Amino acid sequence: MEIARTFVRSDGATLAYRLWRPERPRRLIVLIHGLASNLTRWAEVVATTRLRESWDLLRLDLRGFGGSLSRGRVGLDEWCRDVAAILEAEGSPRAVLVGHCLGANVALHFAARYPPVAQGLVLIEPMFRQALTGSLRRATRLRPLVVALVQLVRAFNALGMHRRRLETLDLEQLDRDARAAIAAAGPEAFPEGRYGSPLEDLKFTPTAVYLAGLLAVTGPLPDLSLLRTPVLALLSRGGRFGDPAVTARVLADFPRCETRMLEARHWIPTECPIEMRQAIEEWCGRLLARDAPDARTPGR
Repeated sequence: MEIARTFVRSDGATLAYRLWRPERPRRLIVLIHGLASNLTRWAEVVATTRLRESWDLLRLDLRGFGGSLSRGRVGLDEWCRDVAAILEAEGSPRAVLVGHCLGANVALHFAARYPPVAQGLVLIEPMFRQALTGSLRRATRLRPLVVALVQLVRAFNALGMHRRRLETLDLEQLDRDARAAIAAAGPEAFPEGRYGSPLEDLKFTPTAVYLAGLLAVTGPLPDLSLLRTPVLALLSRGGRFGDPAVTARVLADFPRCETRMLEARHWIPTECPIEMRQAIEEWCGRLLARDAPDARTPGR
């Protein structure tokens, strides 16, 4: 069964996560949500995937999001260290990291900082600034302003000036509603405004945290050619926020990367959940076969 857990970091931040672990520790998959999202992004995956038969599944709220609400410093440094701390607390020396959007970028940076820990990466719509289009491309040019805004908002937060209540986001239910709309009226009925609007996102996310997420998806990448971690990349052919062809060319720098294009705008877990789940299951199965000698090691 899946158990809700919290972990308090040394700096006092409380991290919320849920862990599917039927008995003793096994190999672990960490599921990391995107910008202005939370761990409900992966509820459907955990409930339906056959990976539950041979893997533990951990889905977390990144610091600042959902049940890990924080108005202190957040960013790639904190998110990577938080994931490492949770893995250590759970006794998992290695893990496959699955991330969507911001979560894919967090997974990439984690693998660069903790290479022995990253057993594999599944990057769903990673955000590479070379490939960004539209509003995110403009945000890239405005990064110095965003940095200044983050500092200003955090200063106000430190003085106790912040919104007292944030709305709760249930992505599992939102996905059901989106699919029902598509089934009734076709693909053009996808409620993109519920998924890709900054004003909508800020209903659920502290302002400084949202801005820190923008910095993370518009910032530089680690040197991909140095990463020896096996990678599965799932890209949206629609490319709502980035050019998939450019993203694929960047991914070619990975020595061990398999890339697949799916028919979606950007929200692959919503728009094509079955294809996504099957691709991850097949890839993890092959990874398991390649790592067969590790299968006898507890906690892998």
